[in-house]
Amino acid sequence: MNISVFDLFKVGIGPSSSHTVGPMKAAYLFVQELQKADLLGQVEAVNITLFGSLSATGVGHSTDKAVIMGLMGYQPDMIEPALIDPAIQAVLETHSLMLANKRTIHFDWQMDLIFDPQVLDYHPNAMTLTAYDSTRRELKQKTYYSVGGGFVLDELDIAHTNQEPIMVDIPYPYRSGEMLLDICTKHQLRISDVVLHNEQALCRESDVKASIYQLWKVMQECIANGIENTGILPGGLQVKRRAASLHQALLQASEHDVIYSTLSGMDWVNLFALAVNEENAAGGRMVTAPTNGAAGIIPAVLMYHMRFHANAKPKDVVTFFLAAAAVGSLCKMNASISGAEVGCQGEVGSASAMAAAGLAEVLGGTPEQVENAAEIALEHNLGLTCDPVGGLVQVPCIERNAIAAVKSINAANMALRGDGQHFISLDKVIRTMRDTGRDMQDKYKETSRGGLAVNAIEC
Repeated sequence: MNISVFDLFKVGIGPSSSHTVGPMKAAYLFVQELQKADLLGQVEAVNITLFGSLSATGVGHSTDKAVIMGLMGYQPDMIEPALIDPAIQAVLETHSLMLANKRTIHFDWQMDLIFDPQVLDYHPNAMTLTAYDSTRRELKQKTYYSVGGGFVLDELDIAHTNQEPIMVDIPYPYRSGEMLLDICTKHQLRISDVVLHNEQALCRESDVKASIYQLWKVMQECIANGIENTGILPGGLQVKRRAASLHQALLQASEHDVIYSTLSGMDWVNLFALAVNEENAAGGRMVTAPTNGAAGIIPAVLMYHMRFHANAKPKDVVTFFLAAAAVGSLCKMNASISGAEVGCQGEVGSASAMAAAGLAEVLGGTPEQVENAAEIALEHNLGLTCDPVGGLVQVPCIERNAIAAVKSINAANMALRGDGQHFISLDKVIRTMRDTGRDMQDKYKETSRGGLAVNAIEC
């Protein structure tokens, strides 16, 4: 199984890749299947059932709105965020929605949208969509699983996962960090080179690089929007945006402070991460990296490098993404990047490891040092719970990205000071993340039923 750079990095909208991007994509796929089966013209009603974590934090994560927009024919990488609230308001007022922008059906928000706390067997992020005709005869029913990072699986996909994986014909397949390092040693390649060669098996090198630069452009726009926008984040917690005021304070610092003061430099990293995650919390456009809840870490670290490292070059963007993707693919293949499955260690932990690897790579680290950087970052996020207050991707999520971004930089620096030899391998840490997630109680895995989500609420 090959996981592409563009599986891990996708343009979408906030606040959650698993609870917003995935459900919108699933609903879009559902109406596409109705059209292909020539059933759309017969549909008079659609029932939506959100299970498990999608039920527990669905409203706070805008899962309900995302599914509706997907049914209307919108995709997360194409939709303008400003369209969502007016469209949802129209559905509420008219009790109708237009499937695939073609077929108007009756839709009762209270009756046709069901929140079921039951957790289905395959994954805690599950949703079932059912289409009916005028006699209430079932035309089509399908269950989808949003497994993190915007990845969506249906029953057929799951059946295939129980079979031998379909291997894309790539030159350097790997399923572990050990295999990746062996490839680098045998062929005298850097980690980013291995990933690039594998991507070239899917499309031209020029297209790979152009797509990465486009992702970086969206990340930069997200940072800029986060710095510009002010006010209170939606959802009812009255969380104030801080990026704009922090930016003004940093602009008043001297250039000497920015370049030579470690603390000042870290302030800028904090700013970049806060800006992205405030935009995410507000439902803005951003890049899933590898999830929305952890989307501020990678752009913050890369922006820090591009802006403040004297020898930074435009090509570093591609190198950073490729090395980060190598680590992200290992986390996804061998554990999870889903907060609902393994807690926030799978989101923020994976992103922190990816960012550390990317930074170590662009700073000239050996494959062993890059692997060590990822290991350090992930190791020190083990056990991190996903406990969003009020089911919103705000507290502690926004600050958590800033802290993890700084941690990524420190991990890269520590690894580069060594020779790449270390006691615990990245593979063992990823395996530990998987096992820790299995042992973690469900209330600490994106349900808002444990941790800060309950202790922060005054009784």
